[in-house]
Amino acid sequence: MVNVKKGDKVKILAGKDKGKIGKVLQIFPKENRVSVEGLNLLIKHMRRRREGEQGQRIEFPAPLDLSNVMLVCSKCDRPTRVEFKTIEGGKKKVRVCKKCKQVIDNL
Repeated sequence: MVNVKKGDKVKILAGKDKGKIGKVLQIFPKENRVSVEGLNLLIKHMRRRREGEQGQRIEFPAPLDLSNVMLVCSKCDRPTRVEFKTIEGGKKKVRVCKKCKQVIDNL
């Protein structure tokens, strides 16, 4: 199971943007990758399609490996590992911060 969800704040652990914090835009669970807003940006050069039109450079966030990001707890505002617990008699599964032991949110 993936520890992060769309909209979570994550810290980059490796690569050119190491140490930066951003919001998760997309998750690709089959490839074990995650795309983070404003980080790991790549430039794609687009050729013009018609005469009179200009070519352009498109900047987009490339997916990172899931092992290179760590969830930032919304309660204690620190990067943390995630623990999964069931509450209400095993009916609800929640993510719990390993550092402050607070429930991050419901799954």
